[in-house]
Amino acid sequence: MAESRKDQLIETAFRLFQADGYRSTGINRILDEAGVAKQTLYNHFRTKDELILAALERWDRDSRQWLVDAMEARSDDPRERLLALFDVLDEWFASAGFRGCLFVNAAAEFGDPEDPIHQAAADHKQEFREYLLAQARRLEVDDPEALTEHIALLMEGAIVTAQVGGATGVAGRARAAAETLISAAGSAV
Repeated sequence: MAESRKDQLIETAFRLFQADGYRSTGINRILDEAGVAKQTLYNHFRTKDELILAALERWDRDSRQWLVDAMEARSDDPRERLLALFDVLDEWFASAGFRGCLFVNAAAEFGDPEDPIHQAAADHKQEFREYLLAQARRLEVDDPEALTEHIALLMEGAIVTAQVGGATGVAGRARAAAETLISAAGSAV
């Protein structure tokens, strides 16, 4: 039972953080919407920051796995997988629940690079770049690290542009730029 209450807190917090931000979402609202007592919260988390970290940890695991699975379902070819990233992003941007990236939002709200929440956001981004790098290395390009950073910049730019401007087609434009970058990188595949 305790685990389900903990999961209920994390899921409720995640939903509210996504909708309204981290700092503007109060503990009492989370407790009310989760239907749990304050003591239940403190049995699992000493602070709101610990709850934020738990929500980010779950979202890191789930979102990264979802993104990788979606890319890999589209192709075994590393070039096509890298390009599929932008197709998957396009679907995400068009979804009713799209509110931007929780990790970008966390890094913005907790701007100190030493803050554990900011570090969790940075770690998430780095771990996904590692996946992109593995795909870029399979392409046997001259500089897979540089290609990875360029694709990651396109991805982050597309996410923020879609979040801030709500621009349609932004993922497609980022995909076209990624195609140009991959071709220019000297792919042997």
